[in-house]
Parts: sequence; C-alpha cells; structure tokens
Amino acid sequence: MIKAIEWKHNRLFIIDQTKLPGKLVKFECKTPQQVAEAIVNMKVRGAPAIGVVAAFGVYLGIKRPPLAKTFEQLLSQVEKLCAMLGKTRPTAVNLFWALDRMKRCAQNNRDHKLSTLRDILLREAMNIYKEDERVTKSIAGTGAELIRDGDTIMTHCNAGALATVGVGTALGIVVEAAHKHSGIKVLVGETRPRLQGARLTAWELKQARIPFHLITDNMAAHFMKKGMINVVIVGADRVAMNGDVANKIGTYGLAMLAYHHNIPFYVAAPVSTFDRNLLNGDLIPIEERDPAEVTMINDKPISVPGVKALNPAFDVTPHRYVSAIITELGIVRAPFDQNLKNLFANLL
Repeated sequence: MIKAIEWKHNRLFIIDQTKLPGKLVKFECKTPQQVAEAIVNMKVRGAPAIGVVAAFGVYLGIKRPPLAKTFEQLLSQVEKLCAMLGKTRPTAVNLFWALDRMKRCAQNNRDHKLSTLRDILLREAMNIYKEDERVTKSIAGTGAELIRDGDTIMTHCNAGALATVGVGTALGIVVEAAHKHSGIKVLVGETRPRLQGARLTAWELKQARIPFHLITDNMAAHFMKKGMINVVIVGADRVAMNGDVANKIGTYGLAMLAYHHNIPFYVAAPVSTFDRNLLNGDLIPIEERDPAEVTMINDKPISVPGVKALNPAFDVTPHRYVSAIITELGIVRAPFDQNLKNLFANLL
C-alpha cells in the first residue's frame, strides 16, 4: 500500500507529492521548519496527513538541542512549535486538532521526567498516526456499502492514501468499492489549479488498477446530464456543525450539479475534520494561495504578461447539497445539526 508518511528508526519520511506523477521521491524531514515548509508547499497535503506530520514536527522540535531543562521550558517549546506549524494551512482543521492534542499531552504529563515526557509526546504522535490508519479503513468499508455494481464514481481533488497515512477517505471508499463490487469505474476531475486529481488521484487509481477516465473540471455537468455519473464522493478539510463542508475549490459547484441531476453527493471525513466550535460554514477561514498557481503550469505562464489572478484554495458547500457524511462512526444524514450533535454527544 502507498505510504505517504512513514516514521522509521526515529525519522520522518514523506513522499514529495509535488514530484508526482513523474517521480516517486521520498525525503526526510529533520526539523520542524522542514515540516512546515513541506506543508506550505504541498509536498505533503490532505487534511489528515497534515495533522499527522505536524504532530511529528512538534516532537522533532523538542528533541533537538538545546534541550529544555524544566517543564516550563519544554511546554513553552511545544507552544511555540504549535504556533509556528499552525500558520502553515489555515483551512484544514486536522492540523489544529493534532497540535492541540500535542499541547494537551504535554500539559497532562507535567509530573514526568523531561526525558520521559519527550517519549510520551512521540507516543502521542504515533497514536495520531495509527488512529488515522484505523479510521480511514473504517470509512472506506462503511462508504463502500453505498456503492452498487457498475457504478461510475466521480471524484474531486485527492482524498486517497496520499492524503492520509491509511487507505484514504473518499478515494479509500472507491478502492474498497472496487474490491467488493463489479464494474466500478471512476471519472477523475483534474482539480485546477494544482491538478491534484490529474496528478495524484489518477496515479493512485493506476497503482490500484481501477478503470478511470480523467476529465477537466468543467466537463462534470455534461457527463451528469448524459447519465454517466452515478455518485460523487469527495473528502473534506473542515466540516461545521450544521454539515457545511469546506473542501478543495470547485467542490461547491460540483455539489450543486449533483443536486440538480439527483446524484448522491457524499463527503468522507474522519471525526477529526469536524470543527465543533463552528456552527456553520460561513465561519470557516479560506486559504488564499499564490496567484502564480493559477497563472502558471509547471513554471510556464498560461496567460498574458502581468495578469492578476485570484486563488482561493477551498470553497464551502452548504449542507443542503450533501447527501451524507461518511465517518468512522457511521453515516450521518440530514438533519445534520441534530445528528452531528448526537454523534458527538456519544463521544463524551
């Protein structure tokens, strides 16, 4: 299985996703600054994966000289590392969920020796890693039950093994469905401007030997009208407590198209992607990225010299367009506000 992130021999290794599909390159992150750079430049991406590497980034920071000599110094290190890593991507809530876990872990173990506390923080990062493996496997199995023999599934962006440390969320469902059902096919939206669908999802599906066609983002309505898409499955970077979903830019339009054509639109997301502090999606911060991502492809300009561009990395899909949200704890349907409240009440 593809492993986008690996912790081996006390070292963090990441697949550089900016090199795919041309080259499969793994590199080592030795410092928290290198982890931050990898997140910002999307060498590692996908909300669950970002949270995992950030947790390891905290550990890499506290084990480097000069080592803290008191608990207060160590806690200060952890808080500064979390603040630095938290600035890398503002929309994906898994990042902040993982960093908060590392801070709480440090605070809750203040009575241990510092050397032991460092080991405990590494264990917490490993727990986050292993939980993602279990969670994505559960999501994939649950979501696959919604798919039927012969279905053509449309995807957007990449929510597969490259976006997690497990089998993936939305694409994990696709792969599991292909194992359980016959005749599964996929239409892969290219996902401008970073082309995560064309580069990453296509690469993963080819590795899995699942039949697919690549389409441009603006072809979706055409194929829906022709009855050539049976279901749409996407991942998420943040879900509000009313079921509004932030995901890669273009998801909102795809959801409206699916709604108009009476096609199920499913969101696959672990519980860690839900922001329990946000009542609706209007409050989700949207990352604005470098306009050069829009005006250039492979460092080559595709428009007129000096052109200005806008580049929001995400949009928010209102919950009324979402058929269901697939989590490791089961499938959540409307009314989302009440059913999500019930879901989290059972976690307490």
